[in-house]
Amino acid sequence: MVMTFAVEFYETDAGACPVREFLDKLKVSVPDDFAAVVAGLAKLRNRQCHREPLSKPLGDGLFELRHVGKLNTRVFWFFMKGQRIIAVHGIRNKGRAIPAHEMETARKRMHDWLRREFNEKDKFRSLS
Repeated sequence: MVMTFAVEFYETDAGACPVREFLDKLKVSVPDDFAAVVAGLAKLRNRQCHREPLSKPLGDGLFELRHVGKLNTRVFWFFMKGQRIIAVHGIRNKGRAIPAHEMETARKRMHDWLRREFNEKDKFRSLS
């Protein structure tokens, strides 16, 4: 039996969706890389694809989907209960190393999403 995951995009309190914005820019600037990243995100729905070469753990619960091209294209994501994957940040860079500020952005978005997700659940519990 194949375990299927849902892939969701992080949204800010104001409703902005940084990963969707990143992908929209990528679609215009480098359509081939865009297609490869979208295909990779679709593959993440299958549990068998949650390892290298498509995906790699980064620590602290974060993972990366990586597409290698002229510039490396990465989408950072994490697992959530209920077979959900939450994509929080996307970058392009030349080197193999991930800049510290990009990792920090991904971590902040993950923590923000988790904080809001659990606050919403607490609201529903208190109404019951």
